Amino acid sequence: MQIWVDADACPQVIKDILFRAAERAHVMTTLVSNMPLLRTPTSPFIRTIRVAKGFDVADRRIADELAPGDLVITADIPLAAQVIARGAHALDPRGELYTEDNVGDRLAFRNLMQELRSGGEILGGPPPFRPSDRQLFANELDRFLSRNRPA
Repeated sequence: MQIWVDADACPQVIKDILFRAAERAHVMTTLVSNMPLLRTPTSPFIRTIRVAKGFDVADRRIADELAPGDLVITADIPLAAQVIARGAHALDPRGELYTEDNVGDRLAFRNLMQELRSGGEILGGPPPFRPSDRQLFANELDRFLSRNRPA
């Protein structure tokens, strides 16, 4: 089992939690980004992959390389849907674990909101990241690692 991180939009506080978890659980954690990642510690359990700039290039790289059972950290719902379809797991940086039961509804809602935004009916995006989001993420990550710890 590996952890893959859609790192371009992932808050640094979440990356810091993942860095500590990688060390503690000895789980390979790979951050995929099209920008340089400045605060990535040196560790045998942490690596970075820099991809070319472009729409969904990082998402495609993650989807191509993940294996069933891996965990992907992403706020990108289409990527989460691909991950679930391939037998892996997806966790939002705000602490929501995507499942077969909820990812279809999340994807449909996301598509509706995108359509409304493109028509000018709704402006804005998600609410600001809060300390409670950090705690929800840390708790869900700990539960996931406890349930899926490599032998």
